[in-house]
Amino acid sequence: MLVPADLKGIFVAIVTPFTQEDEVDTEGLRKLVDFYLRNGIHGIMTTGGNGEFPHLLPEERKMVLEQVIDAVRGRIPVIACTTGCSVKETTIFTKHAENAGADAAIIVQPYYFKLPPEQILRYYEAIADSTEIPIVVYNNPGYTKNPIPPKLMTRILKIKNVIGLKQSEYDISQTIEIIRTMGDQVSIMTGIDSQLFPALCIGARGIFSTAACVIPKQMVELYETFKRGDVRKALEIHMKLQAINRFFEYDPGYVAPCKEALKLMGLPAGHVRPPLPALSSEERVQLKEALVNLGVLKD
Repeated sequence: MLVPADLKGIFVAIVTPFTQEDEVDTEGLRKLVDFYLRNGIHGIMTTGGNGEFPHLLPEERKMVLEQVIDAVRGRIPVIACTTGCSVKETTIFTKHAENAGADAAIIVQPYYFKLPPEQILRYYEAIADSTEIPIVVYNNPGYTKNPIPPKLMTRILKIKNVIGLKQSEYDISQTIEIIRTMGDQVSIMTGIDSQLFPALCIGARGIFSTAACVIPKQMVELYETFKRGDVRKALEIHMKLQAINRFFEYDPGYVAPCKEALKLMGLPAGHVRPPLPALSSEERVQLKEALVNLGVLKD
């Protein structure tokens, strides 16, 4: 069972590959797992936003997790995103993750309905009471519209079973405050690729990464270079990787660039499920150019 000290390094937020018939590509999923294992990834997160969990059927979410756990065979931790809109739905997915053998569950705050802070706290308390599996809080206010400021986050991180935080909050000053108050008790990880180097500098223990889907070796190199104490070299690597990070975050952002990059590299990914947009022809050209410049693709 994972403890806070185990939650560190580069955790890849794996995509969910689809076939042309819009089914989950289980063979492709296992090929991706093998690619990440060969490139030194420290852990895998399934069916998060990058895995398109809002567009997956319940049985698909469960199948993806089961396939990844079977492919990994205990070599690195597997953390299942078990988020739902309600306590009941999240509990169902979390119990499945526990029974399937996941090492932890990662849970975004509730979305769609705007909630008062106490209800967000009670949400996490209810999930923790329903399971023995370790829990990682996933703070993503940009998508959920239910922010978790540092004072509330400190209370949530003190709940039993909670071992860490994926902080996808662009205001890094909030991350600093959470590390100040809770960094010696739980593992604070960033969820924003462009923040990896600065997050490590303020005491974060790693990242749940979209970029690692495409450039796992380079992301691991950045982390391990920093941990060796070569901060200047780590910064150089980080700035070089920003040329590709921007596609995954804001230009045009998120899942389609990640899947398109994987396809350009000859790896299984498939399409994004509608209504998510595919890349334009111009965006594909720009993405390919960035991959060539990083040495990931040949011109």
